[in-house]
Amino acid sequence: MASLSLTANGQEVQVDVPPRTSLADLLRDKLRFTSVNLGCEQGVCGSCTVLLEGAQVRSCLMLAIQAEGRSIMTVEGLAGADGELHPLQQAFMDKHALQCGFCTPGILVTALAYLREHPSPTDEEIREMLAGNLCRCTGYHFIIEAVAAAARVLAAAPSSARP
Repeated sequence: MASLSLTANGQEVQVDVPPRTSLADLLRDKLRFTSVNLGCEQGVCGSCTVLLEGAQVRSCLMLAIQAEGRSIMTVEGLAGADGELHPLQQAFMDKHALQCGFCTPGILVTALAYLREHPSPTDEEIREMLAGNLCRCTGYHFIIEAVAAAARVLAAAPSSARP
């Protein structure tokens, strides 16, 4: 067993796992962050995407021990402590960008990381950003609208309130 210390969604965590445990399995099975979905387990579909130190990673391709001492955010860490939805989450609701929801957590954290670097994306840039996240339920139209709407809300927010 490997003993790990990390921060998950702002909470300090210490856990013992077998050395070959994937980060996705740690997050889902041990820490109960069930938004981390396993679709392809080959890093292609994007449903297991989380933020590691603010950067997107496919948690199915990463060993849990590689996260030692690091900070991870899943979609469970997106809403405020008071339960208020993040502008991305609210936009997905408002724009009906949710279908079955399997891909949604990965898309949300991908979009969050992208909007931090590209606060005013065009629709074409959003489409390109979404290329690594597969959704089997929709043609992405409402997802693109939701990310664009969230970008506008975030751009209008004071800098201290931005993600």
